[in-house]
Amino acid sequence: MDIISAREFCITLPHTEETFPFGNEHLVLKVGGKMYAIIALDGDSTIALKCDPELAIELREQYAAVQPGYHLNKKHWNTVLLNDTIPDAKIEEWIRLSYELTIKGLTKKIRSELML
Repeated sequence: MDIISAREFCITLPHTEETFPFGNEHLVLKVGGKMYAIIALDGDSTIALKCDPELAIELREQYAAVQPGYHLNKKHWNTVLLNDTIPDAKIEEWIRLSYELTIKGLTKKIRSELML
């Protein structure tokens, strides 16, 4: 998977919004105003994703392309190098997991407004 495919998959998820709060080098994807993915546009070909802390450790041990979240809470975020060593379906699964974790963290009011 490359950054274009990652972005295209993310925007298929309901209520996803694209923002650039950290400048033009990082595309931030949000749901309900909360980040669930950060795609580096500066040539690094990475995506940062929210992750369950125990699973985050397992994925780092299993895949060399999965590292602790760069400039993020390393307990809850992984940075994934998009270098074709991980199947696209697996990355899509992790994106969906990050999205779902983010939705769970939204207030009931926001979830209700978004019908999630």
